[in-house]
Amino acid sequence: MGKYKAVLFDLDGTILDTSEGILLSIKETAEIMGLKELEPEVLRTFIGPPVEWSFEDKYGIHGDDLKKAASLFRERYSKINLCRAKPYDGIFDLFAKLRDSGIRSAIATYKRQSYTMTLLEHFGIDKQVDIIYGSDDEGKLKKSDIIELCIRDLGVRKDEVLMVGDSKHDATGAEALGVDFAGVSFGFGFGVQDDIIEYKHVIYVDKVIDLYDFVTDQKEK
Repeated sequence: MGKYKAVLFDLDGTILDTSEGILLSIKETAEIMGLKELEPEVLRTFIGPPVEWSFEDKYGIHGDDLKKAASLFRERYSKINLCRAKPYDGIFDLFAKLRDSGIRSAIATYKRQSYTMTLLEHFGIDKQVDIIYGSDDEGKLKKSDIIELCIRDLGVRKDEVLMVGDSKHDATGAEALGVDFAGVSFGFGFGVQDDIIEYKHVIYVDKVIDLYDFVTDQKEK
């Protein structure tokens, strides 16, 4: 039996490429509010963290303007652009291989729970995993809180879990709990390996299926 009994996955940039729907909704919101157009590399930083954080950080808006931007974005995204996404190559094979090996899987994402369920049901991913936790509507949960909820419901120890993600939020959330972390380069946060040197991690991969090889090669401590 390998070391890991469960693998937790971020959603945006790890399971699904959701960039088209998110970025289109950000652009539409900015246009409606008369905000400046951002450079593509800055725009991509909106993917992952709560949208309020990003609008406040990148546009410097606060109070009622921030609430309006977040509301407009959510309206455009949830009603029009949400399912403009695609699964990363090999992700369904990975879920099947993990299941066949007796390794449980879960989704631990900052994306709102309602958005998360709509997306996962649309692509049939909800049937491939054991546990799904997204963010609360108020945005009070930290990434570490979401990871911890998954671990609790899976009934495994923290040292038996691998968290997989594409951003510093995933890395620091896992690190705060003492959970091993695997970084992926095909998402939105980590473009090159040097980007995650400052975080504790056990593997860095360029392809989805490489995660399975790593997980099954680990020995019980």
